[in-house]
Amino acid sequence: MERFCREVPGCRVVHRSRIPESIGGPAGLGGELLVVWLRVPSGGRVKLILPQAAPVSMESVLPLAARQGLSYLTFHVEDLDPVVSDLVAAGATPLSHPVVVRARSRRISFWADPEGNAVELVDGRGEESGPGHSN
Repeated sequence: MERFCREVPGCRVVHRSRIPESIGGPAGLGGELLVVWLRVPSGGRVKLILPQAAPVSMESVLPLAARQGLSYLTFHVEDLDPVVSDLVAAGATPLSHPVVVRARSRRISFWADPEGNAVELVDGRGEESGPGHSN
Protein backbone atom coordinates (compact mmCIF):
# COMPACT_ATOMS: atom_id res chain seq x y z
CA MET A 1 0.00 0.00 0.00
CA GLU A 2 2.92 2.37 0.64
CA ARG A 3 4.07 2.21 -2.98
CA PHE A 4 0.51 2.69 -4.20
CA CYS A 5 -0.01 5.74 -1.96
CA ARG A 6 3.24 7.32 -3.19
CA GLU A 7 2.64 6.64 -6.87
CA VAL A 8 -1.06 7.37 -7.31
CA PRO A 9 -2.31 10.11 -4.94
CA GLY A 10 1.24 11.48 -4.63
CA CYS A 11 1.90 10.95 -0.92
CA ARG A 12 5.43 11.60 0.38
CA VAL A 13 7.19 9.55 3.08
CA VAL A 14 8.01 11.81 6.04
CA HIS A 15 9.06 9.26 8.68
CA ARG A 16 9.77 5.55 9.13
CA SER A 17 10.23 3.60 12.34
CA ARG A 18 10.51 -0.06 13.31
CA ILE A 19 8.41 -1.62 16.06
CA PRO A 20 10.36 -4.65 17.38
CA GLU A 21 8.73 -8.02 18.11
CA SER A 22 9.28 -7.34 21.84
CA ILE A 23 6.73 -4.50 21.62
CA GLY A 24 4.54 -5.49 18.65
CA GLY A 25 3.90 -9.03 19.89
CA PRO A 26 2.66 -8.21 23.43
CA ALA A 27 0.73 -5.19 22.07
CA GLY A 28 -1.34 -7.53 19.91
CA LEU A 29 0.05 -6.13 16.63
CA GLY A 30 1.29 -9.49 15.37
CA GLY A 31 5.04 -9.07 15.87
CA GLU A 32 7.66 -6.87 14.22
CA LEU A 33 6.25 -3.98 12.19
CA LEU A 34 7.38 -1.09 10.06
CA VAL A 35 5.52 2.18 10.63
CA VAL A 36 5.49 4.65 7.73
CA TRP A 37 4.08 8.19 7.98
CA LEU A 38 2.98 9.70 4.65
CA ARG A 39 2.10 13.32 3.93
CA VAL A 40 -0.85 13.55 1.56
CA PRO A 41 -0.84 16.30 -1.09
CA SER A 42 -3.48 18.28 0.86
CA GLY A 43 -1.13 18.46 3.86
CA GLY A 44 -2.59 15.79 6.16
CA ARG A 45 -0.79 12.64 7.24
CA VAL A 46 -1.53 8.93 6.96
CA LYS A 47 0.11 6.30 9.18
CA LEU A 48 0.63 2.87 7.65
CA ILE A 49 1.51 -0.11 9.81
CA LEU A 50 3.23 -2.72 7.68
CA PRO A 51 3.82 -6.26 8.97
CA GLN A 52 7.23 -7.72 8.20
CA ALA A 53 5.57 -10.88 6.84
CA ALA A 54 4.37 -10.78 3.24
CA PRO A 55 0.82 -9.38 2.97
CA VAL A 56 -2.05 -11.65 2.02
CA SER A 57 -4.46 -10.38 -0.63
CA MET A 58 -7.72 -9.18 0.93
CA GLU A 59 -9.87 -9.44 -2.19
CA SER A 60 -13.50 -9.74 -1.25
CA VAL A 61 -16.82 -9.87 -3.02
CA LEU A 62 -18.46 -8.07 -0.10
CA PRO A 63 -19.52 -4.49 -0.79
CA LEU A 64 -17.53 -1.91 1.20
CA ALA A 65 -20.43 -1.18 3.56
CA ALA A 66 -20.75 -4.88 4.49
CA ARG A 67 -17.10 -5.31 5.56
CA GLN A 68 -16.01 -5.23 9.20
CA GLY A 69 -13.21 -2.96 10.42
CA LEU A 70 -11.52 -0.29 8.34
CA SER A 71 -13.44 -0.15 5.09
CA TYR A 72 -11.39 2.32 3.04
CA LEU A 73 -9.05 5.29 3.00
CA THR A 74 -10.09 8.55 1.35
CA PHE A 75 -7.70 10.82 -0.53
CA HIS A 76 -8.73 14.28 -1.68
CA VAL A 77 -6.88 15.13 -4.88
CA GLU A 78 -6.69 18.37 -6.85
CA ASP A 79 -7.68 16.73 -10.15
CA LEU A 80 -9.19 13.25 -10.26
CA ASP A 81 -8.77 12.65 -14.00
CA PRO A 82 -4.97 12.19 -14.18
CA VAL A 83 -5.01 10.10 -10.98
CA VAL A 84 -7.64 7.74 -12.44
CA SER A 85 -5.55 7.34 -15.58
CA ASP A 86 -2.57 6.25 -13.40
CA LEU A 87 -4.51 3.75 -11.28
CA VAL A 88 -4.66 0.83 -13.72
CA ALA A 89 -0.93 1.19 -14.50
CA ALA A 90 -0.30 1.00 -10.73
CA GLY A 91 -2.16 -2.31 -10.52
CA ALA A 92 -5.43 -0.99 -9.06
CA THR A 93 -8.90 -2.31 -9.90
CA PRO A 94 -11.96 -0.04 -10.16
CA LEU A 95 -14.76 -0.69 -7.67
CA SER A 96 -17.04 2.12 -8.93
CA HIS A 97 -19.32 1.61 -11.92
CA PRO A 98 -19.00 3.93 -13.76
CA VAL A 99 -15.39 4.50 -12.68
CA VAL A 100 -16.06 8.14 -11.69
CA VAL A 101 -19.41 8.91 -10.07
CA ARG A 102 -21.02 12.11 -8.82
CA ALA A 103 -22.06 12.32 -5.19
CA ARG A 104 -23.27 15.54 -3.55
CA SER A 105 -21.65 17.67 -6.29
CA ARG A 106 -18.32 15.86 -5.92
CA ARG A 107 -16.64 13.53 -8.37
CA ILE A 108 -15.52 10.37 -6.56
CA SER A 109 -14.02 7.03 -7.50
CA PHE A 110 -13.47 3.82 -5.49
CA TRP A 111 -10.57 1.47 -6.25
CA ALA A 112 -8.88 -1.61 -4.80
CA ASP A 113 -5.12 -1.13 -4.58
CA PRO A 114 -2.84 -4.04 -5.61
CA GLU A 115 -3.11 -5.52 -2.08
CA GLY A 116 -6.93 -5.38 -2.14
CA ASN A 117 -7.29 -2.32 0.15
CA ALA A 118 -10.22 -0.10 -0.78
CA VAL A 119 -9.35 3.52 -1.62
CA GLU A 120 -11.73 6.42 -2.28
CA LEU A 121 -10.54 9.38 -4.36
CA VAL A 122 -12.42 12.69 -4.16
CA ASP A 123 -11.90 15.44 -6.73
CA GLY A 124 -11.16 18.65 -4.84
CA ARG A 125 -12.61 20.78 -7.64
CA GLY A 126 -16.18 19.71 -7.01
CA GLU A 127 -18.63 18.93 -9.81
CA GLU A 128 -17.07 21.07 -12.50
CA SER A 129 -13.86 20.06 -14.23
CA GLY A 130 -11.23 22.59 -15.15
CA PRO A 131 -9.28 25.35 -13.46
CA GLY A 132 -10.98 27.78 -11.14
CA HIS A 133 -13.71 25.47 -9.88
CA SER A 134 -13.85 24.38 -6.27
CA ASN A 135 -16.28 23.52 -3.49
